[in-house]
Amino acid sequence: MNEGADVPQANAAGTILDLRGVKKTFARRKAAFALRTAPGGDQAVDGVDLSINAGECLGLVGESGSGKTTLAKLIMRATSADDGAITYYGESGPVDVLALQGKDLAAYRRAVQYIFQDPYSALDPRMTVQEIVTEPLAIQGIGTRAERLTAARDLLGHVGLDDRHLNRYPHSFSGGQRQRIGIARALALRPRLLICDEPVSALDVGIQAQILNLLKDLQAALGLTYLFVTHNLAVVNYIADRIAVMCRGRIVELAPRDALFGRPTHPYTQNLLAAIPDVSLDNRLDFARLGDETAAQPDAWPGPYRQNAATPQTLHDIGGGHFVLAAASAAPRELVA
Repeated sequence: MNEGADVPQANAAGTILDLRGVKKTFARRKAAFALRTAPGGDQAVDGVDLSINAGECLGLVGESGSGKTTLAKLIMRATSADDGAITYYGESGPVDVLALQGKDLAAYRRAVQYIFQDPYSALDPRMTVQEIVTEPLAIQGIGTRAERLTAARDLLGHVGLDDRHLNRYPHSFSGGQRQRIGIARALALRPRLLICDEPVSALDVGIQAQILNLLKDLQAALGLTYLFVTHNLAVVNYIADRIAVMCRGRIVELAPRDALFGRPTHPYTQNLLAAIPDVSLDNRLDFARLGDETAAQPDAWPGPYRQNAATPQTLHDIGGGHFVLAAASAAPRELVA
């Protein structure tokens, strides 16, 4: 065990994305219709350090308001970070994501694509499947019309649909089929990294398993890397290689899947797992049912895990790629689950 170890990071050759000290605060309104903002703000992301390894599925789990979706948007540059660094390791070397502009930002977004949560609102009802799937290619000016049509057929094949669907509109598809169309659109630009933002939360359990299996198959066939954002531990248990647990804007625990479920160390993670003794897609985690009201209160966590302004925190390496957030001064014996 390494006390106060540096944040988990893949070998340079195996890292696709690296975050260091990333922060984001949203201004707080004084009132519902106030034009001025109140002093301070809401810390959505609070100094996150995280690396994503090429070819893996990294699960990012946390309750609503934990900051996980904000973190995904910061990676996509859909919103700007207040502080920190995000480095993308592309074919031509490391890229400072937060400094990208113009064509360089567009090139980055070709390599990093997004799968949205709601398959019903994510697709334009006025566009055909062909238009939806080929829109990224058209925006980037890639291929002729005939070449984009061929690409659309291939993409639908990848996600288990056929070209008879090309001229149909989203309203004629089920939720699972719509999510397949959304996945095909995300694959159009041949990305290296897919950010999956709760991609199965709006689907029935049986359909969830189908989509998760599809994502697994695509990862193996196309060599994809996933950041899989969810509130459901059962889902990340099914698909993720490593899992990062997020609470109040911070990563509180990061570990390989089996280590996290077999040896949860942070009190917040322990409380989450205690709430769902049978981790399966049929048994979803309901954060509202957590028995301990202090589970998500950092100032009420026990011992070295308690957070306050006077106690610096760091991710401690407790062995085997397992990291837990605790006081920087914590002794190794205090952090063994």
